[in-house]
Amino acid sequence: MQVASAEQTEGVLAPNPNLLTQGIPQIPLQLVRAVQRYTDFRGHGLLDWHPSGGQILVSHRASGASTNQLFQVSAPLAPAEQITFAAEPINGASFQPVEGRFIVYSSASAGDEATQLFRQDPSTRLVTRLTDPKEKHGFIGWLNRRSSFVYSSVPLDRTASGGTRAAPTTRIALMDPEHPEQGRQIAELPGVGWFGGVVSRDDQTLALTRYVSANESEIWLINLITGSRERLLPGAQMPLRATHFPVGFKADGTGIFVISDRFGEFRELLRYDFQTGAFTRVTADIPWDVSSATLSQDGRHLAVQSNQDGRDVLRLFNALTLQPLALPALPEGNVGVARFNPAGTLLGFSINSAKGPAQIYQLELATGQIKQFTQALSPLGVDPGQFQEQEIIRWRSFDGRAISGLLSRPPARFTGKRPVLINIHGGPEGQATIGFLGRTQYFIQELGIAVIQPNVRGSTGFGKTFLDLDNGKLREDSVKDIGSLLDWVATQPDLDASKVLVMGGSYGGYMSLAVAFTYAERIVGAIDVVGISHFVTFLERTESYRRDLRRVEYGDERDPEMRAFLDRISPLTNAEKIKKPLFVIQGKNDPRVPFTEAEQIVAKTRSMGIPVWYLRAENEGHGFARKENADYQFFAMILFMNETLGVKLPH
Repeated sequence: MQVASAEQTEGVLAPNPNLLTQGIPQIPLQLVRAVQRYTDFRGHGLLDWHPSGGQILVSHRASGASTNQLFQVSAPLAPAEQITFAAEPINGASFQPVEGRFIVYSSASAGDEATQLFRQDPSTRLVTRLTDPKEKHGFIGWLNRRSSFVYSSVPLDRTASGGTRAAPTTRIALMDPEHPEQGRQIAELPGVGWFGGVVSRDDQTLALTRYVSANESEIWLINLITGSRERLLPGAQMPLRATHFPVGFKADGTGIFVISDRFGEFRELLRYDFQTGAFTRVTADIPWDVSSATLSQDGRHLAVQSNQDGRDVLRLFNALTLQPLALPALPEGNVGVARFNPAGTLLGFSINSAKGPAQIYQLELATGQIKQFTQALSPLGVDPGQFQEQEIIRWRSFDGRAISGLLSRPPARFTGKRPVLINIHGGPEGQATIGFLGRTQYFIQELGIAVIQPNVRGSTGFGKTFLDLDNGKLREDSVKDIGSLLDWVATQPDLDASKVLVMGGSYGGYMSLAVAFTYAERIVGAIDVVGISHFVTFLERTESYRRDLRRVEYGDERDPEMRAFLDRISPLTNAEKIKKPLFVIQGKNDPRVPFTEAEQIVAKTRSMGIPVWYLRAENEGHGFARKENADYQFFAMILFMNETLGVKLPH
């Protein structure tokens, strides 16, 4: 076993003190110098508009920094001013909505996802923690008439480390961040999955999502004065199983905009009338999921994003007449977050593409003029403008169903059949979408590897029937989709079916392990990043606030029949079928997939003589958020690809 050391051996990059490595060869500094230009792409994430000015609050990583922090940009293409210098990554933030005197932001510690809320004065940089560290908190939204916000709290029991396993409840509370001691509880709600709320314009009512599963969610109305609650959608007259998410209350308070798939396969934007109970379908003509929508503060405009075959497209509507509004041509790419400024005159939005990380733009609603607000930064020696967009590929699976994915081909200078990396997304309620690939571009541009990102059954974006196709005892069908992809690869004249490496993160990590034992002779190795190795131990040890929600997707391990099924299909049970090298990557503080999932598959496969590399970060959770750790993972993956795919290392 190689344990992290602060000392540098001549010509070798030693792992930093927070990394434990086993079986990983030494990383030559020569390799680091040759590839590190692909490690410093830095985009910007739009978080909020200042209430009185034209400046925006963004998430960004400064040059040489380890994590994302908060920056303020005063005008289009103005220098970004860093305003937080926290030790941990900052996940989200917003200005105090009246004068913008301070910022409230959320952050967790060392990847544990026990999110806390903080107040910071940008001028003094004084930071005050507002919440109880024994609980996990979620910012819901500001009131409209005073500087108080609504938030949720869920107790932590640390079940992965032998906690109480008590059934959690969700507490909804109200706080003035300048007087946190005067905060008050509004309601205590049964279970978990309460999130995504919007506050009515009179500050009397909170519309809150209750998430049941990927295909079922409800909207509840909570009285912010009395704490009383009632289910709005689905109503008693609507027994239909569907998803419902609140967007915003109508300006006159007579209804609410929601996103729902109650009328068909895809989620659409609807307006619901409180008095009549009638729905008006706003986007019925869009044959794709509406992925998000935002309502301007004055209630006059709606920005709607639809997921069209893996690309988010922006549309604008008049919220009063529900008529679509003309948009100018937008920069090419995938639209990310969209936010109206408080005055409702500007729409800020981010765009990323294969040619670069996220950049922020503003649209002036009155004139249709678009201005670039931030400039994404790329390292010297790399021109993302030369990167090619992913292409959509499709193949037929074992049951004749069409499955799709994204293919990134290497440059034409790489001749002959190319090795293939199949990178499977997590979730499983997720989707591989068109966009920037970051470090992965090194594999494509410099190693000549073709990268395929499949959207197997169970992925979002293809309708609710498709989303349900991997639930419970259908789990193995998604693995068969990868088997059919391997068949498709073998038919492609420019792809080498004898050199296929599979990888994935979270649920994708499970998928990579499942492929490793199901199709052991058809791949050269597997990379498992924070993946599930045994469904029963995963369900028993994942944090309690996630357990019941995951049982809906995977099955309830407390049922003897389901427990036997989950045991039978788990990679740990089938580890003796794994024949090719394995690279396992894990964060020690992961509350979703506890590190024990990694360690048990490492121990089992290693005991059978399979080459296993293991990388564990003591200060990370569900994936590596710190640049120095992500870089080391990247360097090690290049060595693993050299060993399994036979690609040449840079000189």
